[in-house]
This record gives sequence, structure tokens and C-alpha cells, in this order.
Amino acid sequence: MPHWRRTLYTVWFTEFIAIVGFSFVLPFIPYYIQELGVTDRQQVVLWAGLATSLMSVSFAIMAPIWGMLADRHGRKLMVMRATFAGAILMALMGFVTNVQQLVLLRIVQGMFTGTIAAATALVASVVPKQHSGAAIGSLQNAVYLGTSLGPLLGGIVADSLGYRASFWVTGALLLLSGLLLTLLVREDFSPAEDVAHSKQTGWGVTAQFLFASGGALLAVLAARILLRAGTQILNPVLPLFVQSLLPLEARVATVTGIITGASAVGSALGSPLIGRWGDQAGHRRLLIASGLMAALFYLPQAFVPNAAWLVLWQLLLGFAIGGTLSTLTALLIQFSPQGREGMVIGLDSSIAGIANAIGPMAGASAAGLGLQAPFILSAGVLGVGTLVVVLWVRERQAASDPSLRRSS
Repeated sequence: MPHWRRTLYTVWFTEFIAIVGFSFVLPFIPYYIQELGVTDRQQVVLWAGLATSLMSVSFAIMAPIWGMLADRHGRKLMVMRATFAGAILMALMGFVTNVQQLVLLRIVQGMFTGTIAAATALVASVVPKQHSGAAIGSLQNAVYLGTSLGPLLGGIVADSLGYRASFWVTGALLLLSGLLLTLLVREDFSPAEDVAHSKQTGWGVTAQFLFASGGALLAVLAARILLRAGTQILNPVLPLFVQSLLPLEARVATVTGIITGASAVGSALGSPLIGRWGDQAGHRRLLIASGLMAALFYLPQAFVPNAAWLVLWQLLLGFAIGGTLSTLTALLIQFSPQGREGMVIGLDSSIAGIANAIGPMAGASAAGLGLQAPFILSAGVLGVGTLVVVLWVRERQAASDPSLRRSS
């Protein structure tokens, strides 16, 4: 078995465990905020939006710096940093006594975590570019399988033992993931010559590369920020929307976990399938189709009569969103020179962090018009993002550029 396949399979397993841990609690942040003493619905939406957006801002600031360090010192080290930091910070969140402490820890979490970006950079650095779509889709599969299982288990734990226990379980799972990665993943790393001698900061290297690429990379990143923001608008709103559809005596965390898990199951199916189809038919074409489907699948959710309908629509939506992620990441890797994968993934992570900050606050603002409004806003933003792909994004063929080829 080639070394790159062994690395992919091992990172897949450890990332699956890490994402199960993170998703144990993330869908239930609004409920935890209510437990911390915030009872007004609009205030809950506001604090949930801040908890997500401010974490994303700190993540966006730090991501290019971590990407540069990954290119210089190794990608495995960065995955370890993100995983062990997450273990400590998520466990601490189980001890907070007010919402301000929770938001502060979320900001620190954004600065030091980011396991998906770090793992993606590790995989991208070893996988041949002609297999990049399938490989990234496979890694996204681990992410979404973890995201589908985590909310269900987390909802059961939260309804049975309380929300604080869910944070402690998250910390334990992240610790396990970090230990397995440390012991099982081998990285034969040596930095590219220009990286090893570079004295620039992460942002300096990133800016230089961004302008050198012309408009091609900018177009892909513009599509990324719009498509990502569109999928994040519902984050602070969906749990409260589910709560509004259920009777008071319902196990709301468990039901929310099932609905969130349905979206993740759909993404777990869509990401590798569409990523593999993109390797054969072209990632741009599949990205356009996935973006349109995602926009259309948001609209009916605003008008569902009960929570059961959300399971179906979230499953279909997740399939489309999984396709946008794998195809967009594969397009970015096409612009990634040998030895600079960490920098490109770091730049992408920073853009995603900005989108993750914009989306939840836009959703919280739209919720002032009613809990249905964010669904319509999500569809509109995704539609605009897809239009950007249609008008400006083009593929770069590895066969025509020797600098993009890798041996298998």
C-alpha cells in the first residue's frame, strides 16, 4: 500500500474521533446558554451568534500563521496542536459559570484549534493531485460521519447527564484522538527550500502568493466565503427553531442531535461521491450543481409543519453541502504548489473563518424577522455564491502545469 494511502486512512480515523468529540456539544450551545441564565430568546440567539462568530474571527486571524508553521515544521505537529488544545479548552467549557466565560473560551478555541484544516493540509501534502478530489472527499466523509454520530450521542448525554457532561466527554475524545495521532501517524517531512529559508510571517507569505496567483485564486476564495457563510447562517437559529416545533416535555437536545446528524449523514455521502465524480468530470461543474441544490433545499425548511420534516430536508441539504466542500477544496489544491499546501489550506481556513463569523451574526439578525427568515437568507447567499462560480471560477488542469504534478 502506498505511503499516502496509509496516512490518509490513519488521519481519517483520528479525525473521525475528534469530530465526534467537537460535535458532541456544538449543536447545543444555545441550550447551554439558556442553562447559564440567559432566558430571552433574542438574547440567546445573540450570544450564540457571538460565541460562534468571535471564535471564527480568532480562527481566521491565526489560520495563515498555523499554515505557514505547518509548511516549515510539519503538518502532523499542527494536527497535534489543534487536537490537544481542543481537549483542554472543551473540558474547561464544562466548568463555566456564565455566558461571558463561555464566549471567552470560544475565542481562545478559535486561536488554537482547527483540526480539520490541519488534517486537510497533512493529507494534501502527501496525496497525488490526480487523487485530491477523492482524498479530500474521503477526509470530509470522516468529518461528516463524526458530525452525524456526535450530535446524536451528545444529545442523549445532555438530556441524561446535563450539558456540562457533554463538554467533558468532548475533551476526553479529543485527548484520545491526539494520542492515537501521535502514536500512529508517521510524517517524513522536510520543508521546501524556499519555505525553509523564508523569513516572512504567515500573512506575508500568504499575501505574496495571493497576488502572484492573479484573479484565479481570488475567484475560488470569493466563492468559498459566500457558500460557507450561507451554510453557517442557521447555526445559532436552528436549535431554537427545532425547540419551537416541539412540545415542552420533548427531549429537545436528542431531537436536535438527530436533525443535525441527518445533515452530517448527507454530507458524509455527498462529499466523497461528488469529490470522486469531480476528479472525472471536473470539479467546477459539480460545484455549480451542488451549490444550486443546497440553495433550493433550504427554502422548504422554513415552512415545515413539524420537526420530522427537517430530518429529510437536512439529509438532502447535507448531501449538497458535502459536494460544495470537496469540490471547492479540490479546486484550491489545484493552485497549491509543492511544499505550500499548508499555506493554501491556512488561507482557505482563514476565509472560512471569516465566513463562519459573518454567517451566524447574519442569521441572528435575520431571526429578528422570525425564525423562518434565516432559511430564506441562506438560500439567497448560496445562490449568489454559485453565481460567482459560474461567472469567474475556472479549473486549472494539472496535466498542463508540471509544477502541479505529483507521483503516486
